Amino acid sequence: MRVYVPLTLPALAEAHKTGELGSGPFVAYAVTPALREWYVSEDVEELEYAALGRAALASLRLLAAAPGAVRRRVVVAVDVPDGAVSGDPDRGREPSALGEVTVKVSVPLAKAAAVHVDADDAEADVAAAADALEAADGGDDDAQFVVDEADDQELLWYATQEIPNLVGQG
Repeated sequence: MRVYVPLTLPALAEAHKTGELGSGPFVAYAVTPALREWYVSEDVEELEYAALGRAALASLRLLAAAPGAVRRRVVVAVDVPDGAVSGDPDRGREPSALGEVTVKVSVPLAKAAAVHVDADDAEADVAAAADALEAADGGDDDAQFVVDEADDQELLWYATQEIPNLVGQG
């Protein structure tokens, strides 16, 4: 099963240093039954893109909680065995938890298929969105517009061999 793990650049640097993407349990995003129902598509690529988007929002939440982190969302795509993932069917239907799964095992960074990261020129939009996230969650339409602006920024695709350059160690 392909899962999308939300991170920040400092967390990606730590994963690069330790060689471990996460030691279970940790939160990731995947194509779940609730996500399929919400997105209303049978196209696997579209559904995976939706799961990637959910992970990008979770990465934004991580950035909002880490004021010193570079304002670029990071999502690592990795394939794990189906049995290594569980989802809460009740929580999975909540809008805030669509696509959310728990990875129950340790995942070596070497198993990653790709890394998705914001471009440098997205940092201003991502920073503004991280600052506006709490107000958006509270129903502020203007703040939601700011968060949506960051969501409009496409994450760039990187091969795993490019991780050292992304975290400044290459």
